[in-house]
Amino acid sequence: MPDGWEAALLIPVVIGLVYFCVEMSPVLEKAFFGGDMPNWLRNELGINYDQRNALVVGLAMGFAVIPTIFSIAEDAIFAVPKHLVQGSLALGATPWQTMVRVVLLTASPGIFSAIMIGMGRAVGETMIVLMATGNTPVMDFSVFEGMRTLSANIAVEMPEAEVDSTHYRVLFLAAVVLFSFTFIFNTAAEIVRQRLRERYSNL
Repeated sequence: MPDGWEAALLIPVVIGLVYFCVEMSPVLEKAFFGGDMPNWLRNELGINYDQRNALVVGLAMGFAVIPTIFSIAEDAIFAVPKHLVQGSLALGATPWQTMVRVVLLTASPGIFSAIMIGMGRAVGETMIVLMATGNTPVMDFSVFEGMRTLSANIAVEMPEAEVDSTHYRVLFLAAVVLFSFTFIFNTAAEIVRQRLRERYSNL
């Protein structure tokens, strides 16, 4: 098999897993939840369940963000100089100790950058959140109910807001809050990354 095509082997596995889940979902729901999982959760556990909820958004954003984080973190780990790994092993460290105390520490600025880029991607996401959350403006702390992010709120309500109205100004305030949060978050992440680089650059 040509290099780089190993991931193609996962395609039939994913298709088979999706087919299995779709076929087994009614059977499992009938066996464990009396054929109606939302009513079972509401009656037995007192949990209100919406089909589009924060849990679905978390899974969807995980699929969207994890490849970016993994790719950048992998590049950072493989960029660690080989002589550091070989020197650690030559001094008697186990492969696990070398990974934890040498490789991960040296690659920590790149790994941290990967996590920050992924989180920034998740915070600024609009359409995935808008389609998967049910676009619920009233939220609570339950992961089984819908939600609406600031970016999705701006995208949905801005076309309907009257210019110079209170609603219009509140949406601009939401945009300023989103920008401020992103700016502060990215600035703090850059400061931490620079300190990690300075701390472990002499290894």
